[in-house]
Amino acid sequence: MIVSLGFVPEERDQVAAMYWQAFGAKLGRVMGPAPRGIAFVRDVLDPTHALCARDARGILLGVAGFKTFQGALVGGAWADMRRHYGTFGGAWRAALLALLERDTENQRFLMDGIFVHDAARGQGVGTALLGAVFTEARKRGYAEVRLDVIDSNPRARALYLREGFIEGDVHQLGPLRHVFGFESATMMTRTVGAS
Repeated sequence: MIVSLGFVPEERDQVAAMYWQAFGAKLGRVMGPAPRGIAFVRDVLDPTHALCARDARGILLGVAGFKTFQGALVGGAWADMRRHYGTFGGAWRAALLALLERDTENQRFLMDGIFVHDAARGQGVGTALLGAVFTEARKRGYAEVRLDVIDSNPRARALYLREGFIEGDVHQLGPLRHVFGFESATMMTRTVGAS
């Protein structure tokens, strides 16, 4: 397995579909219907904020996104939102998504989503991607990696705990749990030097 920074234009559709498969349950009520949500994600993907795992044949197995002051794997601006959802539809969606937004900071490298193709689950892809995230964080001068994991994703939480992440603050969604389909998100951190 090879993990490298970025993806080629021909992989954009696949990355968008994999992203939606992983996060569509959480984002579907706001960014759906699925074809529209996938089209939005496809348009705003930034390959410079993606670490991609591929097999020996070059087949994409999984992606770990990250967020910096320069952008995010799935970013987008108001113009992108308006283009896909119209002025009114874009406005209420942007307002709801802003409630989930995580700020970039100087002290910790912000991981912004990890997803693995269904056929590649259980093959160590997530672990390899996390290793690449730690390497990328170290290259950029960060001592820690930070991520958030939602309460309805125990598989991801278990992976992060196995990889040495420590749980921190828990953010409760309150009434918004009915919109996004989860009740809380736990911030987790890990030093990049840990093994």
